[in-house]
This record gives sequence, C-alpha cells and structure tokens, in this order.
Amino acid sequence: MRKVIYPGTFDPVTNGHIDVIKRASELFDSVIVTIAVNASKAPLFTIEERLNMLKESLKDFNNVEVDSFDGLVVEHAKNVKAIGIIRGLRAISDFEYEFQMALMNRKLDSDITTVFLMPHEKYTYLNSSLIRNLAELKADISEFVPKTVLLALSKKFK
Repeated sequence: MRKVIYPGTFDPVTNGHIDVIKRASELFDSVIVTIAVNASKAPLFTIEERLNMLKESLKDFNNVEVDSFDGLVVEHAKNVKAIGIIRGLRAISDFEYEFQMALMNRKLDSDITTVFLMPHEKYTYLNSSLIRNLAELKADISEFVPKTVLLALSKKFK
C-alpha cells in the first residue's frame, strides 16, 4: 500500500488544501492529513477544532484519514508507515523553503520521499493567514473554504 502524509497547520483548512488532498488521493492508496503541532505558531483554532473541520471537510474521501502529531515530520511518516510526504507548492516563493525541508527530511530518512503537488491555479494565492484576515474583516470567503470552516470562522469573529 502506498501511503503518504500531508502535514500542515491547517488553521484553517482551505479549498486549496483540499485540492492538493484530492490530487494526492488520486495518486496514492492512502493519504493521512496530519496537523503538525508547532509551538512557534499561535493558531486561531485548537487542535480539536482543526481535526473536526478536516474530518468534516474530507468525509467524502474514502482513502483519506486525519490525525495530528508533535515532532519531526519524517518520524511521524515512519510511525504511520508512509512512503512519502506531500507538500503543496503555490508559488515560487514556497519552493525555496519547501526544497530545503525536503532535502533535510531526505537526510534524516532517505526512505521517505517528498512529493510536491500544485493546487489548481484558482487557489495559488490562498493561504490560511489570508483567510483568517479576510474573515476577521467580514469579507465573503465562501468560495475559498469548506462550509464547516466558514461556520467556524463566523463564530470566532462575531
């Protein structure tokens, strides 16, 4: 079974993330979307809230699971017996950081391959920070996020 993980903060998940997940689910037998606990970030949503939003947003995918982890991505990949790590690339600005991370992950475990996937071009400018900012300013973000995220953001920014 060809299993991969797609790690991220997902604060919140966007349609761009879901597009990458869809592409990964078509290429691999199993995709684990995993929330990376990052102590240097101050997320808007708790781990539990993000897990719930991901589970609801991905419920129609038969070969996608959701979990979370704390620590090194390659260690988590090994623990779940994944062969690879999915990373989304939206723009050239993403590439340098992701390239460095991929090389370091390869150094840490050469059996884990990083696979870069690009979302549909209509999502290339989307990121979670932008979505949070727009939601806080009461902009219409309905075309950028799943309904469950739209509802959660509207509750956060009443």
